[in-house]
Amino acid sequence: MVFEEKHISSFQTMFDHYKEQIRNQEGCTFLELYQDINEPGRFFTYSYWDSEEYLNKYRKSTLFKEVWPKTKEMFAQLQLHIQCLKK
Repeated sequence: MVFEEKHISSFQTMFDHYKEQIRNQEGCTFLELYQDINEPGRFFTYSYWDSEEYLNKYRKSTLFKEVWPKTKEMFAQLQLHIQCLKK
């Protein structure tokens, strides 16, 4: 995710506010936020889910519907989304 410079602090504050709620979603076993050292407006989240079904359940949750629109409003450019399954 790439954020406009003016929104970096707001995004970090928002993530700090919601991170425990996201981590406590059924099936979420790990969640961290990383910031690019060369591009301070570039972030990505790294999370582990017990299954794709749990991730999809979260994406349909009230929490996600609250967090995601607020996040997208701060984007400087379209996001890159990578989803992987560990085999």
